Amino acid sequence: MSQRVTALSIIDAIVEDLRRRIYEGDLEQGTALTESDVAGSYDVARPTAKAAIERLVADSLLERGAHKTARVKTLGADSVRDIYFARAYLESEVVRRLATTTTVPPAAVRANAEITARISQPATTVIDPDMEFHTALVDAMNNQRTSAMYRSLLGEVRLCMTRVQSLELLDTARIAAEHAAILERIEAGDPEGAATALDGHLSQARELLAAELDGNSHHRS
Repeated sequence: MSQRVTALSIIDAIVEDLRRRIYEGDLEQGTALTESDVAGSYDVARPTAKAAIERLVADSLLERGAHKTARVKTLGADSVRDIYFARAYLESEVVRRLATTTTVPPAAVRANAEITARISQPATTVIDPDMEFHTALVDAMNNQRTSAMYRSLLGEVRLCMTRVQSLELLDTARIAAEHAAILERIEAGDPEGAATALDGHLSQARELLAAELDGNSHHRS
């Protein structure tokens, strides 16, 4: 059965493909992305291309100044630390609150089981279930605004996670074990223990990636 394709669905499809190309490194950091480029690549009108670019700017995957061409976001050590600190503020409070009611989200348990099942696979294969694990914790609060706040960070969060795993900075078995420790503290009704486990988990990834980016920056200079 044929389905009518709306303008919105075309924009969604372009955004999803550009997002994939950014995450996979096909569109490298700093790459310029003009309306003309997008319109030509996907055979769409420029207003459609413009809407797709604006969506990715809003998701913080593209960045641009006033009257300037959009470019794929460049991650530096300082921006990585900012992104992880923002996550920690939100997620730490989430796990504290979940622990006060010993609420262990089933979706988080499933996501971590998927990570465990992929221990022998390439590091990048755990990006999706890792994102699912952390999102499941936030969504378990059943608060639309909290979930919306977290999702506003997800583009940049995934960029960071993609770099961490592409560089193989974190061992998959360790990720799964640290996730399990967070869930155990929640189940035990230990708010501060859960927050401490979460903070340690995020700070490790933060500092490993920041150090890698710092090193590359110094090497280039």
